[in-house]
Amino acid sequence: MEKRTGAEKEKFVHGVFQSIAKDYDRMNTLLSFRRHKAWRKFAMKKMNVQPGQTALDICCGTCDWTLALAEASGDGNVVGLDFSSNMLEIGRQKVQDSGRSDQIELVQGNAMSLPFEDSSFDYVTIGFALRNVPDYVQVIKEMKRVVKPGGLVVSLELSKPTWKPFRKLYYFYFQRLLPLLGKLFANRYEQYSWLPESLIAFPDYEELASVMKNEVGLEVDVYPLTAGITALHVGRKRSE
Repeated sequence: MEKRTGAEKEKFVHGVFQSIAKDYDRMNTLLSFRRHKAWRKFAMKKMNVQPGQTALDICCGTCDWTLALAEASGDGNVVGLDFSSNMLEIGRQKVQDSGRSDQIELVQGNAMSLPFEDSSFDYVTIGFALRNVPDYVQVIKEMKRVVKPGGLVVSLELSKPTWKPFRKLYYFYFQRLLPLLGKLFANRYEQYSWLPESLIAFPDYEELASVMKNEVGLEVDVYPLTAGITALHVGRKRSE
């Protein structure tokens, strides 16, 4: 399997999401067996967003988490950022349909260099995208930079099961069956072959927690979900 890094990875991933945008929501539900909704609900419970608080959802895709943040905050300003214009186009329609266009701002931008001032948001989130960026440590540092002191940096991401027999079964599904489902239901084989490649190169939830704590300087709580196939990391920026 071809290994992609740096600018090559960024270009490839951008092409992947541009091409699968119209099928993204349907395939996300299919491939996760609808568990992605429960995972996001759990994340929102742990975040405990309060009315009036502000949030930035980076790599927001089609804006499901962006909309959940806006609903929880009531009238707080929420920004969704993504580098894929096609994903944002679908997200923008969802925002309009929700009646929250005045509350939610969508921005096309790069998670590696966020176009926001320091300490701008109460929450900064990233869902199922940290493994796709060229440098995930740089992205977490940017998230920390733009969150307020005492605010939360939150990642919901695929991880690696801890129980070895289940891990083997999971990898078989991810590496062999998932690309075939992508081909069958979205006519996209190479794009869905990228998913197992991105996961294998990504740290497990314990390693990611260590990076967030020791390299980025966040206070971190980690919650492995569904036998460890997904993990929620909640990092708090220390108050100054």
